[in-house]
Amino acid sequence: MLKDNLHVPVMLEEVIDYLKLTPGATIVDATIGTGGHSLEILKRIIPGGRLVGIDRDENSLALCRERLAEFKDSLELVHANFADLDQVVGNLGIEKIDGIVFDLGISSYQLQDAQRGFSFQQEGPLDMRLDKSSYISAYDLVNNLNENELSQMLWNFGQERWHNRIAHLLVQERRNEPITTTKQLADLVMQAIPHRYRRSYYRIHPATRTFQAVRIAVNRELEILESAVRKAVDILKSQARICVISFHSLEDRQIKHTFRALKADGLIDIITAKPLTPSYGEIEANSSSRSSKFRVAERI
Repeated sequence: MLKDNLHVPVMLEEVIDYLKLTPGATIVDATIGTGGHSLEILKRIIPGGRLVGIDRDENSLALCRERLAEFKDSLELVHANFADLDQVVGNLGIEKIDGIVFDLGISSYQLQDAQRGFSFQQEGPLDMRLDKSSYISAYDLVNNLNENELSQMLWNFGQERWHNRIAHLLVQERRNEPITTTKQLADLVMQAIPHRYRRSYYRIHPATRTFQAVRIAVNRELEILESAVRKAVDILKSQARICVISFHSLEDRQIKHTFRALKADGLIDIITAKPLTPSYGEIEANSSSRSSKFRVAERI
């Protein structure tokens, strides 16, 4: 059962290489998920090392706890938002760390669970909350934002070309009945996009950008990212590194600009002048890695 739910970590070799891991190090995995990166990190920081794993998804943390059980004496798992990274670390009595990794993707474990509502490929409730205790879901946004707010959300967070048409149709349809499922939303997006563009404009499923935009808005993903990266850099030791894996251009652009601002402030050196991308072999083995970009900076 556990193996069936495990997410394959993206750009694992690069994460391990660039973190410069040594026994006794204290590392933070700010998005630990089911523990794919952390499993290999732990092997390299024991004996004496300590890993702090943070995640907003309690179900993922439960799987991670089982997967990493043999390292329990070197592991701290915390149900939290990485926006509160400084508080999490401070509460554990840690002042400075030897490295941190952010994997900003949605895990295959989360996508495969239809009840979480992340995937347009399965029928499920319109939810998309990473933290199920959060009070705003995808249902709330899709059914309550006005047409202009929906349109802006789809453009700002999804770069969706047909944002106006999709927003207009969503508002029309919900006058008849609420939009409650992932299939309903995906079907409406398809209807809104002119038929001749459904294949020529999109190399991905036409609902992908809409689902991305709604998920980002529900979880405030871009809103908290810059602050979290700055907090991470604040607690890095000199010459310790921050590694960030992003999966769409909006995230990558924000990381790039934040790194540049931190470099201008004299706080970091940027190790990867351009983002690294997965090898052909990794993409062949794990297609979900194909859009990932990897950036690294080092605390001065």
